[in-house]
Amino acid sequence: MAKLTLSIDEQLIDSAKQKAAQNNTSISAMVGKFLQSLTDESRLPKIGPLTKKASGIAKLDSNQNYKDLVTDALLDKYGL
Repeated sequence: MAKLTLSIDEQLIDSAKQKAAQNNTSISAMVGKFLQSLTDESRLPKIGPLTKKASGIAKLDSNQNYKDLVTDALLDKYGL
């Protein structure tokens, strides 16, 4: 097993140590599981057939940004 050195905020390290102790594990094991979860495609949520069909239906003009459209819709919805 290889070693890895990370630079992490001390408060985050303390929180991680507490969480590891609560779960009877080590920070190394927690980081290892986290990194594994990033690379394990079988754990990704499955996209249902209806969602697949709906994907790509709406087309944006090249000058439009979907984040701006969502922001505008939420501002309208909540009257802000």
